[in-house]
Amino acid sequence: MKRIPLFRGTGTALVTPFDVRGGIDLGALVSIVRFQAAAGVEAILPVGTTGESVTLTDAEQAIVIATVRERAPRTVKVIAGAGSNSTAKSVQLARAAARAGADGILCVAPYYNKPTQEGFYRHYAEIADNTDLPIIMYNVPGRTASNMTAETTLRLAEDIPNINGIKEASGNFEQIMEILRRRPKGFGVWSGDDAITFPLMALGADGVVSVISNEMPREFSDMVRLCLRGRYDAALKVHNKLLPLMSANFIESNPIPVKAALAMMGKIGERYRLPLVPMGKENRKKFARILRDLKLI
Repeated sequence: MKRIPLFRGTGTALVTPFDVRGGIDLGALVSIVRFQAAAGVEAILPVGTTGESVTLTDAEQAIVIATVRERAPRTVKVIAGAGSNSTAKSVQLARAAARAGADGILCVAPYYNKPTQEGFYRHYAEIADNTDLPIIMYNVPGRTASNMTAETTLRLAEDIPNINGIKEASGNFEQIMEILRRRPKGFGVWSGDDAITFPLMALGADGVVSVISNEMPREFSDMVRLCLRGRYDAALKVHNKLLPLMSANFIESNPIPVKAALAMMGKIGERYRLPLVPMGKENRKKFARILRDLKLI
């Protein structure tokens, strides 16, 4: 089986809008999908961390995935979150994502139970053995409390054809460079952190799974495409312009700031599910100032 990256460019880690009763706001969801597609992103990734997947029911996740796939152009890949710290649960989510029409799945490394490197390997191998969808692994030690090493990533890349790549958010440049240096042909590597997308692309990464592209999909995806074309001088100017917002999106736990921004921009209602709560007053003032500087509000 010939492996090629699911996409090259920008994939938006999409928020999940909620209505006043706390359910999925399908009207707002359709609107933000159209906003993303019109801006030219290459992929949309619903029901991940930014999509508050851990507070969605299985039925709600399926509705969100199906809605995004129905409303996004076929040229835009839809890669659904299917991660859990239970391997069996991830298999169930992967199968549900396939039924909902996803083009691939994003599986976060197991969190809380802190597997060994062999545990990481067997987790992803079991998921791959139970789905035909391409799989993007997601390494984010800051949230999962354990790191999947370059050796484990490369072992999975070599052994399992439908493991398509990795979203790397470890912040460990040495580790990511080792993956980029030794990865097999067609194995994708995407930045999992907006602020380091520019340097990682200079090292050969295929793009990014992005939070800021919820707010500024055209500008950020243009920057990524400039990098893919080797136009780093022009890309650096955009990177520097957007860096304050990239950082501010994590002034409180993601997706609190990005949902606040989209609400200020009039695109969704500012609603979360507990234990997430609205942004604090002082941080909101700082955040709004950055949005005004970028003429988003």
